[in-house]
Amino acid sequence: MKHIVLAAIFCTLSLSAAQADQCMDKAVDQASMNRCAAQAYEKSDADLNKYFHEIRQRLADDVDARHLLRDSQRAWITFRDAECAFAASATAGGSAYPMAHDLCLADLTQKRAYELRQYLECEEGDMTCPVPFAD
Repeated sequence: MKHIVLAAIFCTLSLSAAQADQCMDKAVDQASMNRCAAQAYEKSDADLNKYFHEIRQRLADDVDARHLLRDSQRAWITFRDAECAFAASATAGGSAYPMAHDLCLADLTQKRAYELRQYLECEEGDMTCPVPFAD
């Protein structure tokens, strides 16, 4: 039963990088799987922070937009953390909890990083993009 639960968790949450997939394939025990999931989250978080800081740089002359970005990111972090606590709650208290929680964090963080990257790739003249076009 434990293996079925672990497989279901792993299958329903996508990892953020091929490297994390390779790590998980080589994992021989729960502690190894937990480390792989933590690495996937760290990679996603690094990507997100990179794009967030690039956006902040482009908004250097627009204090109001920088505050909106900050507020948006804070709200998103609150959502992400609550969502992942809920998503991993089936494994609460068990050795698989760190893996389930970190896989969720990695997945949602990678999705947010993608959204932020899209702001950086807006075409010049796109009036729906809150981030100025880079020269």
